[in-house]
Amino acid sequence: MPPDGPDAWPENTSKRQWLVFYRINGLSLQGGGLIDGRGQKWWDLPCKPHKGKNTTTLPGPCDSPIALRFFMSSNLTVKGLKIKDSPQFHFRFDGCQNVHVESLHITAPALSPNTDGIHIENTNGVEIYNSVISNGDDCISIGSGCYDVDIKNLTCGPGHGISIGSLGNHNSRACVSNVTVRDSVIKLSQNGVRIKTWQGGSGAVAGITFSNIHMEAVRNPIIINQFYCLKKGCKNQTSAVYVSDILYESIKGTYDIRSPPMHFACSDSVPCTNITLSDIELLPAQGDIVLDPFCWNAYGDLETLTIPPVSCLMKGIPRSILDNKDMGYC
Repeated sequence: MPPDGPDAWPENTSKRQWLVFYRINGLSLQGGGLIDGRGQKWWDLPCKPHKGKNTTTLPGPCDSPIALRFFMSSNLTVKGLKIKDSPQFHFRFDGCQNVHVESLHITAPALSPNTDGIHIENTNGVEIYNSVISNGDDCISIGSGCYDVDIKNLTCGPGHGISIGSLGNHNSRACVSNVTVRDSVIKLSQNGVRIKTWQGGSGAVAGITFSNIHMEAVRNPIIINQFYCLKKGCKNQTSAVYVSDILYESIKGTYDIRSPPMHFACSDSVPCTNITLSDIELLPAQGDIVLDPFCWNAYGDLETLTIPPVSCLMKGIPRSILDNKDMGYC
């Protein structure tokens, strides 16, 4: 176990990570027992965004340690570990190649802030299989510079779902491609499968497949949000990370009726294109009110009829995309 909270953390020691593996090739990390991150005192810091008493929210963020971080390493296997209550991300892979993750069990309270289960950044050749993640943020978050990612047989929730992003913050360039999420369950989660980008960014998200995913009372089962913002009053900007070639197939289950089951909010100047929906069946978790899907500047096709019906996707490719030959270049 790590030191019990920020007051017990050694002076002159970084508070950004606890266990770090740096420039390692061929590491296999596995075993029994339980890794306890002892995150509660970190979550209670007044600078961490979290829900307090009477639904109040304290501001943030501040430095809190990632439990296990792998940095600039290759040919990694992480298997069979149990971990709970990390102060921040439970696992983070930065600048890594050929990562195999299997049979992890990750838990943290539903309101614990920034406790992503697995975060990857500038990492490729990733396999995440047969794992259970329940936490206060994304089960898996995929940052910029990631490609060739395969996620299979994941049980996710409560939490914020499986996210690509956020991307393009502070007008940065972000590229993510060839990501597959399949044969998984997402339950009692704020989001299901999500792509989120900030206005003002550039780059592209392309070649993404979400397949055979079961939703249980998920608030936003399918969501693209190119207006991602963590504060009030974010200014509209003309540039955006281009989102294209996104396939949703065999996604079924129930949604929380506070939000539309499908939400495609795409940039005013850089529309989403080639969104494909096939065999989608999403019903309200309670009652019989079926909400209409939401689309804004989203282009794509329906391979099959969907439940609920999607009539808001536009056909073809907009002129603004055709006229920009560099669109989507990464």
